Amino acid sequence: MTSNGTTYAQSEIDLGSFVNLGVKSSTLLRIHSIQASIRDTSFPGSISVDDAQACIGWQLTTQSQTALVGYDDKSVCAAGHMQLYPGEQASGDYKTSFATDDYDLNPSDFVNGYLVGVDSMFLGVDQSVTLTSGNVDIGVILECTLESATQASATALALSQQ
Repeated sequence: MTSNGTTYAQSEIDLGSFVNLGVKSSTLLRIHSIQASIRDTSFPGSISVDDAQACIGWQLTTQSQTALVGYDDKSVCAAGHMQLYPGEQASGDYKTSFATDDYDLNPSDFVNGYLVGVDSMFLGVDQSVTLTSGNVDIGVILECTLESATQASATALALSQQ
């Protein structure tokens, strides 16, 4: 998923080959861990910001969104932010001095997993300022298992996530 400057952007992750809400039995996806990567599109080893503090936010949701949403939104499965802080260099220029991803949740694992009963998830990203280096790529790796469920419980879960 590539950012779109300071305009919210998202891409759909098709889970249709994993999640099945069948008539007799259903298959659900249980997410055990999530690893996120935030990288510069033009130079993956560095993200650069000039003289303004910047924030890059991402979210993984079970519903399509038009902006980053809070944790009180029932569709949020995971979210995180990277905060970039500029510092003055010897030349008088400002460049990224340090960055942190401790600003937000950035989950790495769930104790009992996060159960998903929808056909699609949505990975979204937004930036507070346009970065010196341009846009960023957000990627997630999900460690998952499939599990069986009754049609009634799977449908109830899917309805609660839509």
